[in-house]
Amino acid sequence: MFINISLLFIFILSIYYYYVHYGKKGRLLHLIPGPPSVPIFGHVFLVQVSTVEQWKLLCTVSDKYYPTFKLWGFIEFTVSIRHPDDLEKILGSTKHIDKSRAYSVLHPWFGTGLLTSVKWQTRRKILTPAFHFNILNQFVDILIKESDCMTKSLKDVGGTVVKDLLPFISEYTLNAICETAMGVSLQKLGEFQQQYRNAIHEIIELIVYRALKPWFLSDFLFSLSPQGRKQKKILKILHGFTEKVIAERKLYHERTGNRYLNLEDDKETKEEDVEVFGIKKKRLAMLDLLIAASRESSLTDLDMREEVDTFMFEGHDTTAVGIMFALLLLAEHKDIQERVRVEVNTVMQENGGKLTMKALQNLSYLERFLKEALRLYPSVFLILRDAAEDVKLHSYVVPAGTIIHPNIYGVNRDPNFWPNPEVFDPDRFLPENIRNRHPYSYLPFSAGPRNCIGQRFGLLELKAMIAPLVHNFYLEPVEHLKDIQLKADIILRPSHPIHMRFIPISYK
Repeated sequence: MFINISLLFIFILSIYYYYVHYGKKGRLLHLIPGPPSVPIFGHVFLVQVSTVEQWKLLCTVSDKYYPTFKLWGFIEFTVSIRHPDDLEKILGSTKHIDKSRAYSVLHPWFGTGLLTSVKWQTRRKILTPAFHFNILNQFVDILIKESDCMTKSLKDVGGTVVKDLLPFISEYTLNAICETAMGVSLQKLGEFQQQYRNAIHEIIELIVYRALKPWFLSDFLFSLSPQGRKQKKILKILHGFTEKVIAERKLYHERTGNRYLNLEDDKETKEEDVEVFGIKKKRLAMLDLLIAASRESSLTDLDMREEVDTFMFEGHDTTAVGIMFALLLLAEHKDIQERVRVEVNTVMQENGGKLTMKALQNLSYLERFLKEALRLYPSVFLILRDAAEDVKLHSYVVPAGTIIHPNIYGVNRDPNFWPNPEVFDPDRFLPENIRNRHPYSYLPFSAGPRNCIGQRFGLLELKAMIAPLVHNFYLEPVEHLKDIQLKADIILRPSHPIHMRFIPISYK
């Protein structure tokens, strides 16, 4: 009986494999170039190498088969696209809007919300007010507070300080997003804060591990593995914390008659600076917008948890990586570092030695610098979409149901659209230089209707964190960018710790 069922299963799988590879879809996909493959397994064995080698493979194949190539394994195909016209057809479309099914590895943590599911339009509409000027103005106070804490931690050491950049920066970006997203300060949670930080870093490692193992895309198989059991324990910590904060925040609003959920009038929210359950009532958090929406819609506590957890990841790890690469570029380009410092010092003098929302907005050269840094090192380089229907690209037709990889890292460095792309030059983003540039040749925050909702917040945070460091320290490299090896990950990440030397500046 078992043998008969097994033979039937193999027969059905063989028929389906033949249909996928030799039917209309397969014939179209096999016209698209790609590295040599083996029958049945395709490129599965090709990518079973170290994450450093996987990154090198992606870059090499992208250049060799420019501007479009395919990778496949078993019955799944992924087509990578790099030409701005093709990117616009996918990212600018309201048809090819669904994220790839590969995002299922994020579901255990994020659920089916803004980042991962078809509910994104409803959730985006709810969360958009969080990024309006008046709300961002309140968030900037938190960002500046955390940047001051980061600067003070270096000053308190005394003299020159060498830091492992990513964990150092991540501590403060996580504090910032925790307070802006949930309205609670991690610093006031005692020993739990380190447990929560560790849980976030561990879950990200597990997501990457699972994403690169096709057999673990099965929830059942992954749940049986040691990594699956570890993930279950980590999720208890992450979800438990978010659920606790949501419950306490809702209770706080109930006890205050919901008067601090009025987004149109924040005068009352500034009257006092007391705390209830360790949560400030002075400022709105993104969670408050979700709670307000839940009063008028069917938004549940689970729905709110999904969005808060999404922001906790997207708002701290990606930003920390962006700051790290920006600091490394400043350290290696002393002339640019000094120009940024002069601008920061001037703006701070005009604002009484302090940073404010207005001061950050006036840092125009720093903004151009950051845009160029994000061109070379886009934190979110990997996004995937599903083709909703057959789509004609420059040279090939990609059939419906295919996973499409918009190659953000590749297009940002494409010599056909960026002269001398490896040269670091913030003046690429002067108004006269961006006027005739293809809008889909620069994609650090993606583009189109499903672009990054928090890009204004992200740029403000980059400015707020970097400006005080440049004002107070000379930055010198320990490792150089040319020697840094990147690795395959869900965000752009170095394969080893990167250090920097901070030398105090004395002002008379």
